[in-house]
Amino acid sequence: MPTDVVMPQMGESIFEGTITRWLKKAGDAVERDEPLFEISTDKVDAEIPSPVAGVLAEIKMPEGTIVQVNTVVAVVVESKAPESSREPARPAKSAGNPPTEAPKAQLAAPQVPQSAATQVPQGIDVVMPQMGESIFEGTIIRWLKKAGDPVQKDEPLFEISTDKVDAEVPAPVSGVVTEIKVPEGATVEINTVVAVIGGAPAVAQPDGAPAQQAQAQDSLATAARAAASPSPASITAPAEPAAPEAAIGTGRIRSSPLVRRIAKENNLDLGRVMGTGSDGRITKEDILRHLAERASASAAPPQPSSKTPAPPQVVPEGLVPMSRMRSIIAQRMVESARTIPHAYSIYKIDMTRIARLREREKKSFEQRNGVKLTYMPFIATAVAQALGRYPILNASFENGGIRFHQNVHLGIAVALEWGLIVPVVTKAEGRSLVELARAIADLAERARAKKLKPDEASGSTFTLTNSGAFGGEYGMPIINHPEAAILAIGGLHKEPVVLTDAEGNDTIAIRSMQQFCLGLDHRLIDGADAGKFMLDVQKTLETWDRAIG
Repeated sequence: MPTDVVMPQMGESIFEGTITRWLKKAGDAVERDEPLFEISTDKVDAEIPSPVAGVLAEIKMPEGTIVQVNTVVAVVVESKAPESSREPARPAKSAGNPPTEAPKAQLAAPQVPQSAATQVPQGIDVVMPQMGESIFEGTIIRWLKKAGDPVQKDEPLFEISTDKVDAEVPAPVSGVVTEIKVPEGATVEINTVVAVIGGAPAVAQPDGAPAQQAQAQDSLATAARAAASPSPASITAPAEPAAPEAAIGTGRIRSSPLVRRIAKENNLDLGRVMGTGSDGRITKEDILRHLAERASASAAPPQPSSKTPAPPQVVPEGLVPMSRMRSIIAQRMVESARTIPHAYSIYKIDMTRIARLREREKKSFEQRNGVKLTYMPFIATAVAQALGRYPILNASFENGGIRFHQNVHLGIAVALEWGLIVPVVTKAEGRSLVELARAIADLAERARAKKLKPDEASGSTFTLTNSGAFGGEYGMPIINHPEAAILAIGGLHKEPVVLTDAEGNDTIAIRSMQQFCLGLDHRLIDGADAGKFMLDVQKTLETWDRAIG
């Protein structure tokens, strides 16, 4: 019985998606819930599973096609067809479809005519993407490729800046950058054509070989890139050996877009990762496990030397215009300082118990969970719990009233080389310490790599900022408007502290102490509420008695 496979709706505001890759070809057997194809939307990349077990009889939409949700993209025949009907050259007839539909499954690369020995496909326009529902323009801050450079599909092509995030925009196809239409520094509206990519020469293949056509095109683009001199912007770490890279280009390694993105961000050759998924497919768990093992196996991972002073920076002359991000930060800080009557409350918290726990458990924690154990997840846990008890600190002043937020969306300030950004851990009150640790590390890493989505950098209800990371005792931060409070985390230092036992005897001990500065909107929050909140945070941290996972 034929079953239609449709483009799913991946969220309420998403109405279309791009088919980036077919994981099966016409005639292949497929299991129920086995990944069938990959899609990309403006929110997420995802693998779409087969709704039934059977044979993929027809592919209606080739790779690279943008289709509306609920559009039929393929047909799976549930009951096994006879072997003679499962020949790749005749998939449509075996499914009982009209013969005129068969070529759709066979010609996944119609730009390569059968009559030509070689052909350069027509140029593909690269447009300024829409990075969120409320964003209508962006500034090109840097081109990562220049005209004439080869580029791979999904390889970063240029960097943009909006009023929400700075992000890298990937190439939509493999080929050669034939034209750059918009220079660096220009601000353009969404959907404006900013560049053109021409296809690499592709050798024509017989009917029924779309996968081989795509592989040949990718291989030629890879070879061109290897022959060209690498640009300084692309050299961030020593290159992996050439042989495994060649294996990736052939398409023999099976993985999801998320796995490939993690590999690229960590300069990892997927040929070195053992896949445990279907047909050896590399899963997210596989690559995270491999990265954790690689980190623990390295006795001395490369770290910047603290003894080597940073080279002096070149000081520009005259008036230098602000970057878009710096301008937005300036506007927001002035708005917050002008609008909100700030008050501050400073507490010193004994972190000795947590410091000892962290020192004892950090290696095994990282091995179990694939993420480093820092102090931030402990603090985030204590803060989220206290905000549930004192919701006024998780509120906002709005139109003369008070907006109480139903969830704790924790903003985590991340310092960047070019500014500051506050990615958000949503619904922090319902997350375990392990989940918080993973979310914070992931958001910080992607913020620095310019991989954040706009909705991941907005909507916070309370912010944490770690001014102590640079050695400071404490900071007095400006509130992240329209929030009502912000907590600055100071440096952790060992100090002599007077301890009093149950009988009133005093002793001096060396303790790990940390200062916290709570900035609050005095229109909403009084000193008493601030004090109760901070005492709750202090008690949780000083008497930590829960499992860390």
